[in-house]
Amino acid sequence: MDRREAVRNMAFLMGGALSATTIGVFLDSCNSPSTKTKGNLFADDQLKLITEVADIIIPTTSSPGAKAAGVGPFIALMVKDCYPEDAQNAFVKGLDDLEKQSKDQFKKSFLEISPEQRTQLLSKLREETIAATKAEQETLDKQKEADAAKQKGFASILPKEKPKTEPRFFSIIRDLTLLGYFTSEIGATKAKAFVEIPGRYDGCVDLKPGQKVWA
Repeated sequence: MDRREAVRNMAFLMGGALSATTIGVFLDSCNSPSTKTKGNLFADDQLKLITEVADIIIPTTSSPGAKAAGVGPFIALMVKDCYPEDAQNAFVKGLDDLEKQSKDQFKKSFLEISPEQRTQLLSKLREETIAATKAEQETLDKQKEADAAKQKGFASILPKEKPKTEPRFFSIIRDLTLLGYFTSEIGATKAKAFVEIPGRYDGCVDLKPGQKVWA
């Protein structure tokens, strides 16, 4: 199994935690990687910013964080090679917006502010993303109700156009941070309990209090 297949499998295992954009990528794009994006999608400072954001999402604790696991370059590669153009544009715009917010609020680049200030900006972005995703889901639910009403022969006053799921920067970088970390050697062997050659297979094993999940 190569790296791409391992990431794809992990994406399906984490399906409930991933955004619709990322799930769509692993259903489609990674079967036939995109070749539309040529050259570098990100500037050097943006690559550094990606790495620092990932390390805020999974910081170093009792095990190494996202930066130590090399998640930043993984995210940049995945966005460039697997994500569609609209998601790439949303991701790059998200990086630019995050940098602008840092300068507006703290008068410094994101790379220059403290971990606490970075966490503050990302927490705000997370809440905005949750709110936007919730509103989008409510629209989708209304559309489903409208479609169901049409099938029963009832007229509907709801919009006829199907709502589009918009790619969002925070959702993408969160998804890829989790995927990159837990498919890395550090994530699999240090953040989780790892047995290279188990003596036997146990399909259901209770975890002791404080024990790491199995890789």
